[in-house]
Amino acid sequence: MKKPNFSQNTSQDAVLQTDSQAISHQISKTSSQTNSHLDSHPTSSHQDSEKKLAISHLDSQDNLHQVSQTNLQTTSHKKKSTTSHPAFSQASFSSRSMPAPSTDRDIFTRDLTGELIDMNDPEFAKILAVIQNTIALTHKLNSFHHSQEEVRAIFSEIIGKEVDSSVWIIPPFYVDFGKNIRVGKNFFMNQACTFMDRGGIIIGDDVFIAPKVCLTTINHDFNPYNRQATFCKPIIIKDRVWIGINATICPGVTLGENSIIAAGSVVTKDVPPNAIVGGNPARVLKMLEFEK
Repeated sequence: MKKPNFSQNTSQDAVLQTDSQAISHQISKTSSQTNSHLDSHPTSSHQDSEKKLAISHLDSQDNLHQVSQTNLQTTSHKKKSTTSHPAFSQASFSSRSMPAPSTDRDIFTRDLTGELIDMNDPEFAKILAVIQNTIALTHKLNSFHHSQEEVRAIFSEIIGKEVDSSVWIIPPFYVDFGKNIRVGKNFFMNQACTFMDRGGIIIGDDVFIAPKVCLTTINHDFNPYNRQATFCKPIIIKDRVWIGINATICPGVTLGENSIIAAGSVVTKDVPPNAIVGGNPARVLKMLEFEK
């Protein structure tokens, strides 16, 4: 199989690197402005710090270019209300359930950093073009028998980054965007998983994902009169996480290292390291005790 050319994705990698670093900052900033939370976590400040470390660690493995945070902080922001009804005030929801303040940056950057994206946006055609290309590549992956080398090559083309030779993926695999996925070494994914990655999915080393797992980073606007608009929050999966069959990981969630997600769980909050969680919504069932 002809080896894909990833040189065209340098710009998208730079966007992913820049805005992955900004994600935890934006979540923390929004949370400080919010007076009540539906899903607050007792170790949220610690988890925000963990997110920064995880993103930096995984992006350095990807050899993504570092971009100055100063440039990000000096970006001109045009803050505006994302909903028109008083019932949809920011104070009513957690940071996971609210979009980031709107800016005038390009649509890929705005989408990745959690701003509200309307499908009628003049730039939305750019996102749609990526989605259509990903649909074609996903069809190619799922419609024929491939060797593992071929599977890795097609998956690498979907995400725009060559994956390690230790990665093992069993098709079929379903994805809506693809370009905001990063996976570590010894990553295993079983069949029929779905990734909705416009908000960024960062996966560490030695992660196991069972069949029919859904990772979704995208939400629709809660305002029923603006439901065509969406906003994204990242999913971060630390090293040695095991996700059981048919589990759903919701936008904005971090799974701590060594954690286990029981089959059928719906995970709406951050999972601490070394925890076994299960249920809908998932809650901590037990803490792991082990020797290294």
